[in-house]
Amino acid sequence: MAKKIAYVCSACRSPQMKWSGRCGVCGEWNTIIEATGDEASRLASGRRPGSPLELVGLSSVDEPPERRNLGIPELDRVLGGGVVSASAVLIGGDPGIGKSTLLLQAAANFAAGGGSAVYISGEEATTQVQMRAERLGLASSPVMLASETGMRDIVATLEATRPDIAIVDSIQTMWLDGNESAPGSVSQLRAAVHQFVQFAKRSGTAVFLIGHVTKEGQIAGPRAVEHMVDTVLYFEGERSHQYRMLRAVKNRFGPADELGVFEMTGQGLQGVDNPSAMFLSERGRPAPGSAVFAGIEGTRPVLVEIQALVAQTAFPSPRRNVVGWDGNRLAMVLAVLEARCGVGLGGHDLYLNIAGGIRITEPAADLAVAAAILSASAQRPLEPNTVAFGEISLTGALRPVPKPEQRLKEAKKLGFTRALAPKGTKRVILEGIEATLLGELHEFVRLLGSSDDD
Repeated sequence: MAKKIAYVCSACRSPQMKWSGRCGVCGEWNTIIEATGDEASRLASGRRPGSPLELVGLSSVDEPPERRNLGIPELDRVLGGGVVSASAVLIGGDPGIGKSTLLLQAAANFAAGGGSAVYISGEEATTQVQMRAERLGLASSPVMLASETGMRDIVATLEATRPDIAIVDSIQTMWLDGNESAPGSVSQLRAAVHQFVQFAKRSGTAVFLIGHVTKEGQIAGPRAVEHMVDTVLYFEGERSHQYRMLRAVKNRFGPADELGVFEMTGQGLQGVDNPSAMFLSERGRPAPGSAVFAGIEGTRPVLVEIQALVAQTAFPSPRRNVVGWDGNRLAMVLAVLEARCGVGLGGHDLYLNIAGGIRITEPAADLAVAAAILSASAQRPLEPNTVAFGEISLTGALRPVPKPEQRLKEAKKLGFTRALAPKGTKRVILEGIEATLLGELHEFVRLLGSSDDD
């Protein structure tokens, strides 16, 4: 009986159909060896024997992961206090929002502080990146630069240099020659991210991957890419505004939903130390349809202005335009106002805007949104220096929200003296804040109506 013969790569242990000089999986040369008998049958079926795992308890004596500052405080904040060695970070955002600029600044600051940084560009030539660095005043920073899209050459370069951080711009341009699909395809993206993540884990290098986004705002490619990396950041903001928001939506080494705020200037992206003051800087005297929301983004309190405009419609279906907030959440607030408070806006167009280009996602903004809408509808401004927060339920009740004390402290610091809040906030009201505590939304409707009568 003839022996079964199979082939296997001694480097990556992957089965091969026939002998060749180079492994088609890992790319190593002269690693294909013969296997016969039971070993050949196992390899031919693609199976490998299992090995017992080492089980450990929940308690650990390991040191916490090492963090290093990137020299940009807002970026370090979003990462959870600095970048973690051997981590993989994916950052996405609209074209031209500033992803490449931010990470080039981070690499330059990190290298100037004594770390080693490599910047791999798959979209621009090295001269283009150098010109940008010159405009930003970073040309003297010891960042190592290359322009390449071939995965094997890039990984070989990173293996040889082992930098502290590596930046890949962008992951959609990378391609693996063993994969016949085009760069940017699902299989190419999955293979490229896998190789970069594996390199980060075995080398200790922190790898930053810049990703394109779809028109819906999601990172282009399979959702598995976001599961493979340790941290996912989204760069948000309107291109017509000079402000940009960097938000963590996943972070294995820090809090999710942390927010960093930047201002785009001629010298690149500059961190904003006090976002609340920045978002309210252009707010004039109180006007109908304006309400200030005391929110929480990650671990920091942020005050933003919510603007509403209510106008008589000339069409059977009134318009509902929303910028910076969830349109479905707005529809719910309008339904509660009509069903529980008797305020109908069916014959009016409604425009809602979160000033400053920030996007608000927490339900605590419900009361501030309702206050702005009612103020615009009644054509009466709210009391001066007033902030609002609270979640509206479908019954019209106002529910307490997390971290009310932090919200009120931030409001007091910026000179606000009044607050509209749910009744459950009573135990944390601060001295110097005149609070109007509400149990039901219709109480605020009556309050605004009585102010009109006055």
